[in-house]
Amino acid sequence: MPVGSAVFFLSDAHLGAEPAAQEAPRQARLHEFLTSLRGRASELYVVGDLFDFWFEYRTAIPRRHFATLAALADLRRSGVAIHYLNGNHDFWLGPFLSDELGLTVHGGAVELERQGRRLWIHHGDGLIGGDLGYRGLKKVVRHPASVRLYQLLHPDLGFPLAHFFSNLSRGSRDRRALDGGRLWREIAEPRFRQGFDTVMIGHFHHVYERREDGKTLVVLGDWIEHFSYAVLENGELSLKTWPS
Repeated sequence: MPVGSAVFFLSDAHLGAEPAAQEAPRQARLHEFLTSLRGRASELYVVGDLFDFWFEYRTAIPRRHFATLAALADLRRSGVAIHYLNGNHDFWLGPFLSDELGLTVHGGAVELERQGRRLWIHHGDGLIGGDLGYRGLKKVVRHPASVRLYQLLHPDLGFPLAHFFSNLSRGSRDRRALDGGRLWREIAEPRFRQGFDTVMIGHFHHVYERREDGKTLVVLGDWIEHFSYAVLENGELSLKTWPS
């Protein structure tokens, strides 16, 4: 199958957050979207939190996500390059996604030049001023020693325990209206001064776009309520919903 030229971006599906039967319709919706990219996309960027929790043992991964992993593998085999940015829920990404599926995994921000644009892409967590407590916790949790300690737990204990804490984190998420002006000032403007013309983040579960003086800030929304994504095609960046 020929490879397309469009670049797609999505974030925050949080698969595994709900009981399997309840989550099945939106999981199927995501798989339909991934299938639709064959022949249309050259690249797909998953901007974090595709899974509500992800952790790899040396010989075990969360079995519930098999169908989604298979959909990603099929898309990769069709010739679409897939990039995965760590989110704040699925940050314990090990070698499985890269070694077995052929995805490129990024631990931090991605700097990208495509179709005449210079993009700065990040999941979005820990970028707002005053988030020092989270930044400190992030360093501790992602430390290799913490990962090794957690691997001492049997998967049948480790996976449910992780989901418990993930639910606590998601339940405490701020549901107030998005402060787009603050995101523009604290996240976008510093990158614009570095020469980027487009800043793209996820994490906030809101769909938001601001364009000003040739600069663009995009907040990708999610695949829980909005089913939103961004596409860069022929130099034009747009936010869309699946299905349209």
